Amino acid sequence: MVNLFFDSLRLPLLAWAPGPMELVIVLVIVMVLFGNRLPGTMRSLGQSLVQFKKGMREGDEDDSKDKLP
Repeated sequence: MVNLFFDSLRLPLLAWAPGPMELVIVLVIVMVLFGNRLPGTMRSLGQSLVQFKKGMREGDEDDSKDKLP
């Protein structure tokens, strides 16, 4: 009984899910509207990731120096 209830809730949601062609159309529209800002955003995201990894390595080095042999 409970399974039937949850199945009936799930079916209408799947009927309205966008298909692959709709997702491609949305992606093209997003690229047209925000394409000029996208490279700068990705560049800053990459720099942030590099800084994060650098900080993690420096933190590991500091931790290993603090330990007594």
